[in-house]
Amino acid sequence: MKAIGYIRVSTEEQSADDKYGIEVQKQAISDYVNRNDFEIVCWLTDTISGAKDNRPELDKILYNADQLPAHEAVIVFKNDRVARDTKLYFYYFYTLEKRNVKLLSTEEHFSEGDDFANIYRSLLMFVAEQERKNIALRTGRGRSLKAQCGGYSGGNKPYGYYCVDGMLMQNPEERPIVETVFREHDENHTSLLDICEILYDGGYRTRKGKRFQPSTIRGILSNRPFYEGKYKYGDMGWVQGVHSPILPLEV
Repeated sequence: MKAIGYIRVSTEEQSADDKYGIEVQKQAISDYVNRNDFEIVCWLTDTISGAKDNRPELDKILYNADQLPAHEAVIVFKNDRVARDTKLYFYYFYTLEKRNVKLLSTEEHFSEGDDFANIYRSLLMFVAEQERKNIALRTGRGRSLKAQCGGYSGGNKPYGYYCVDGMLMQNPEERPIVETVFREHDENHTSLLDICEILYDGGYRTRKGKRFQPSTIRGILSNRPFYEGKYKYGDMGWVQGVHSPILPLEV
């Protein structure tokens, strides 16, 4: 029976991981093929989360089979390589089944005609989906804890700063932008539009290489507590940050 070997890893780092990396999955599929009299006619690999439904190589299997060698099965290392979302998994499963293409796993085995096969598959997908949610929850809690301690927890980096190893550091090329904005606003009572002109005449541009707009200046001004040394993440209130402030506490 001719089959496609499908491999998925979640990140670039994991693709080189010895535990669930590409080579480990490929070896497991190869061993399964040898034991069960299959022939791999094509190997396809995606590097993307199992919760996402826009995977180029899997899309070829599901929707563009005419671009691939003839096959009667798709073999994966584990069913969660196909999807960690239960609804996505069964959608893929039945899409293949309509073409009389089997979806086989080297680790989970279902007997042909077994009334409990779909229940078993559903249970496995539920466990995989819960695992993904738990990982996301742990990651979110970690970011929240770091933010409560004043540490940078992701998101857009304010003007005047860049990130090094998870820490916000002052950007010497952007710091004058922040200083000019607050000086003109606080000391000279310059309008937002005129501040944009002053920055343009000084040779300063946005990170996209464009002229500053009043809305960007307003955003910098509204972030005064940050530039004074505070930090805010999500819905939490301002806390003392660990970054070095550009502004003194009293401008």
